[in-house]
Amino acid sequence: MGCASTMLTSSWKSEEYATYRPKNILIVGVTQNTIARMKYEERLKNEFNKRGINASQSSLIFEESFKGSKQTEEDIDQQVNKLLDRGYETILISAVRGVDERVSYSEGIPRAYWGVWRFGRRYYLYQDVYFEPGYYTKYKVYHIETSIYDIKSETEKSLVWVGSYDLVNPNDVDYSVNRYVNAVVRSLEDEGMIPRNYQ
Repeated sequence: MGCASTMLTSSWKSEEYATYRPKNILIVGVTQNTIARMKYEERLKNEFNKRGINASQSSLIFEESFKGSKQTEEDIDQQVNKLLDRGYETILISAVRGVDERVSYSEGIPRAYWGVWRFGRRYYLYQDVYFEPGYYTKYKVYHIETSIYDIKSETEKSLVWVGSYDLVNPNDVDYSVNRYVNAVVRSLEDEGMIPRNYQ
């Protein structure tokens, strides 16, 4: 469990946006960790830019008064109108929806025995679980949701796509951000919303 891993747990795409391709997109990371937010937004922006999509970081677009206090729905609608005036038609927003603390157990069977297939030998090795207790390791799983909205739409059906991910053991910010961005980009490529980058 030493390194972070990211897993897509579920996703949904609107049938009304089957051929949707963002051209001007604003990336919004919602987290109290300012450094992680800026790194995430910048890294994802670069991935969009590589594919010829104009993308910007909300941390550089939103005014401090907007970022620094809780907003009403009216305030947010006004901000969306400003974005439309600046040519944006799409918003991608990512937010941590919850955190679980879990425990893993390692009985310490050496890798050299992993190829043992005979039941008697395998059971003999597994007995150590009872007689030579191993160790428990606590780790955290962050449940993160990323959604894409068509902000030109004035209906309730403006949600284009949503993906839910589990980010496991994110101890290192840079490594964790890279893993999460790679997972989101792969999902959007698989959905056909952005082209694949073969560089």
